[in-house]
Amino acid sequence: MKRLHARYPFLEAAREAVATEAVDLATVVEQDRAVVERARERVVAALEDGGTGEPSRDARVELLSYPVARVLVSLVAENVLIRKYARAEAETAFDRFTADFTDTTELKSVESTGVDLETLLAEFDLGPSVWSVADDPPTYRIDVGAYLPLADDLWADEWRLVNRALADGEVPITEAELLTLVREAVRTRVQDGLPFDVPEPIAAALEDEAAEIREVLAEMDLTREIDTVVPDLFPPCMKALLDDVQKGEHLPHHSRFAITAFLTSIGMTTDQIVDLYRVNSSFGEEMTRYQTDHIRGDSSPTEYSPPSCATMQSYGDCVNKDDLCERIPHPMAYYEHRIDDADEDDLEDWRAESGQSAEGD
Repeated sequence: MKRLHARYPFLEAAREAVATEAVDLATVVEQDRAVVERARERVVAALEDGGTGEPSRDARVELLSYPVARVLVSLVAENVLIRKYARAEAETAFDRFTADFTDTTELKSVESTGVDLETLLAEFDLGPSVWSVADDPPTYRIDVGAYLPLADDLWADEWRLVNRALADGEVPITEAELLTLVREAVRTRVQDGLPFDVPEPIAAALEDEAAEIREVLAEMDLTREIDTVVPDLFPPCMKALLDDVQKGEHLPHHSRFAITAFLTSIGMTTDQIVDLYRVNSSFGEEMTRYQTDHIRGDSSPTEYSPPSCATMQSYGDCVNKDDLCERIPHPMAYYEHRIDDADEDDLEDWRAESGQSAEGD
C-alpha cells in the first residue's frame, strides 16, 4: 500500500488498493488494534479539533483507518458527527494538497507522497472543464454543471451564481476558489453514503469505540452551548475581525462569514450580531439578518461552524498568531481553551457590559 494512498485515502486509487489487497474488514477490526485505534482517533479529532489527528507512520494502518472510521461514524449515525467528520477529512486533505502544490522538489520524486492539481481535478471530473488563463494572478473557468453542486454549501455571496460572470456555460474563478471547490469535492465524497448499514460482527467488534465517540459527542453537545462572549479571550483572528466590524470597515464575504459563524457559535443572537454590523456604511438589515440566520441554521438545513485555522490562513484571515495558535487547529478550540483556563469570576460577558441582553431573539 502506497504512502500516497494513506495520505489521500478518499482517492479511487486508494480504494482500489484496498480491494486489490483483498482486505477483510471484519478481520481487521477484530485483530488489528492499531488500525482501530487510529480510526477512533480520526473521528474523535474531527469532533474535538476539526482535523483528523496525527497520521500513523505505518501506511497500511493509516489507509485502513479511513474505512474503519467511516464504519464508526455509521455506527453512531448522528448528522452532526457525519458533517463534522466529512469536513475534518476535507480540511486535512486541503492542508495536505496545498502543501504538496508548493513542494515541487517532493513532487519530482518517484516515491512522492504528494499529489498535483491536475490529478485532483481529474479525480473529481473537473479536469476537462478547468484551465488556467494567462493572467497574473492566474484565473480559471469551470463548467457551471460542476460548479453548482460544489458551491452549494458555501455560504458567502461571492459563490452565488448571480454574482458570477457566467459565459458560455462556464464560471470564472480564482486559484484560491478552485482549491476551495476541490476541498468541497473531497467533503462531498467523504460524506456520500454515510451512514451505512454495518454488519453485526463488525458492529460488535467496534462497540466500545462507538460508545466512546457517543460520549465525546454528548460532552460536546454540552460544551457547544457556549453562551459567554469575552472578546479579550477570542483567538487573534476573530479579535481582529471583530475590531474591523466595530470600526465599520467593509469585510470580504469570507471574513464576514468567519466572524458571524464564530459569534453564533459562542451564543450571540441574530439581533445582537445585526446590531454589530449597523456601523457599516453599506449595512443592510434584511440581508445581514438573512445571512446570520442562514449560518446558524434557522433558514438553512445546515448549522455552519466557523472555518478551521487552515481555512482562515488560506483566505488571509489568520493574523497575530500566538503560542496557543501553534497548538490548536480551530478558532473554537482556541476560545474553549481560553474560557476553560480563565477564572470564572473574571469572565465578564461583553453583552452585559455593552447593555445587550444575553437572552434569545
